[in-house]
Amino acid sequence: MDEIGEQLAAEGRVVRIETHGRLSGRPAHAAVGFVEEADGSLLVAAGDPDADWARNLDADPRARATVGAATWSVVADRLEGPAHAAAVTVLIIKYGTPAERLGRGPAYRLRRPT
Repeated sequence: MDEIGEQLAAEGRVVRIETHGRLSGRPAHAAVGFVEEADGSLLVAAGDPDADWARNLDADPRARATVGAATWSVVADRLEGPAHAAAVTVLIIKYGTPAERLGRGPAYRLRRPT
């Protein structure tokens, strides 16, 4: 993850997702736009179906999320159909037209494990 992504995550503007590399098994980080749901879960979406962070979540849905100074464990539930479309819509509304590519990749709900 680059310095700008780290700064945006520290400001709470994006979530820093730490996944496990699906091939390497090593920690991997990505800065991703998010929308927080009423239950505290986060909606995220990839602009590319081959985004490494998304492929890592498909291989192992356990991850860590950081927004601002808070870090916690999450489990990623892949969204399909209307739930995918709804997540992409709210992300585009929040982040504006540069987010229009989001419909091309998968979307997830990051929730605290139960």
